[in-house]
Amino acid sequence: MVVTLSSKGQLVIPKNVREILGLESGSQLNLSFDGGKITLEPFQEDEVIDLLYGMFSGENLLDELEDEHRLELDGDKQWP
Repeated sequence: MVVTLSSKGQLVIPKNVREILGLESGSQLNLSFDGGKITLEPFQEDEVIDLLYGMFSGENLLDELEDEHRLELDGDKQWP
């Protein structure tokens, strides 16, 4: 299927494709490209959660935050 890019860089997704994918005005799409290929996929919020899930497993973020807070407090003690 051929679509045309407007002078503003916009393209129209044909109505039958929008209907098949359930896209409406305001729908968000993920755009990715690899080499000369562009891919558009319907964006689903759960995908972001799935991508981030487990990213910080094994990390002790609370200790790092507490250490940073202690340094800030120690820095405040240096002020007159």
